[in-house]
Amino acid sequence: MVLERATEVYRRASHGRHLTAEQREALVKPLLPAVPTPATTTTTTTPERSNSPVDGPPALGPRARRTTRTTTRVQQLRNLIPRALHIGLYHVIHLLFALYLWCRQTYHAWRDRLFAILYHHHRSPELIQRDVKALSRLPDHLSVILTLGASSDDDGGGGGGGGGGRGPGRRRGRARARGRREALAVLLDEAAEIAAWCASAGIPTLSIYERTGRLKTCIPDTHRAMAAKLYDYFGTRRPTLHLRAPHLPPHLNGNGSVEEHDEEEEEEGDGSLPSSSPNGHLSVLLISAEDGRDSLVDLTKTLAEMSQRGKLSVDDITLDLVDVELTENVMAEPDLLVLFTPYVELQGYPPWQVRLTEIFHVQDCGGVGYQVFLRALHRYAKAQMRFGR
Repeated sequence: MVLERATEVYRRASHGRHLTAEQREALVKPLLPAVPTPATTTTTTTPERSNSPVDGPPALGPRARRTTRTTTRVQQLRNLIPRALHIGLYHVIHLLFALYLWCRQTYHAWRDRLFAILYHHHRSPELIQRDVKALSRLPDHLSVILTLGASSDDDGGGGGGGGGGRGPGRRRGRARARGRREALAVLLDEAAEIAAWCASAGIPTLSIYERTGRLKTCIPDTHRAMAAKLYDYFGTRRPTLHLRAPHLPPHLNGNGSVEEHDEEEEEEGDGSLPSSSPNGHLSVLLISAEDGRDSLVDLTKTLAEMSQRGKLSVDDITLDLVDVELTENVMAEPDLLVLFTPYVELQGYPPWQVRLTEIFHVQDCGGVGYQVFLRALHRYAKAQMRFGR
């Protein structure tokens, strides 16, 4: 309202002439804020420094200041006590859990040592047969999951470049290559040991799952290691060995076995299987992650294409058909799956083949061991298979 009135006055007074400075000041003076006085400025800006009882609140005395400080300390102490209790309870829980883990690991370590003393195969098939003789049943198909060493999975990174880095780069490359060879040698030895245990216990079929597929890429070396291990256990009367992998040619005793151990065996002239061994026959299957979900995806695509082309009816695609195709192309469902890890981790194991499989693992397991193998067989013999309708 004031602005409109001032604007009207300006318009009436400015016709034909200019306003003076005093007139312009008088025109805008009602619109300006009041000029603060020095007393008001002192009171508003620094009220705590004023000693006048009129300009601000009275200053606190020594007793009041001590009371304020005491109240602040009490409040801080009240906030500190719950935090200290929470931190102390947190550390107590961690301490108790660490103590429990230590006791459990110590117990399992001593128990494994005791079992290693009481039940040791000494590379004797007779002792292994004695250990499993009292079992009511044995699996016809045993499957295990093995893990390649971490050093062999590190294929790159950190290599030396040109110039002065060539020497360290070569050394790191040689170290990585040596680590990969050592890890593969350990993996081959573990697979060969398990194959010898299965042959000694009378288990006819063994499937070995290794996620990266390194065993499948060196089937001749795997066959050679298994044949040598069977020779250490059985001598010249070792069982016949059949090693294969999905979509790869198989290796038999007469095709790719250890030559120095095969001299005492008579082989067929056409390279076929040798005569049957009195210690039976062992069939070993090597599988990897590509034989799991990828096989299901490929089978689904194949069935869909055949259905679209009219070669296969939709009604013919059943669970039985999928089961038959996966059994022929990959493997049949194992009766027992043994994990040599302290926890259950299938690592991409074929999911279709473990629907009714008994899975066994040992807490705080330190790796592949005969005690774990034997305990798995005992657990399988006591397991109740309830398949339902």
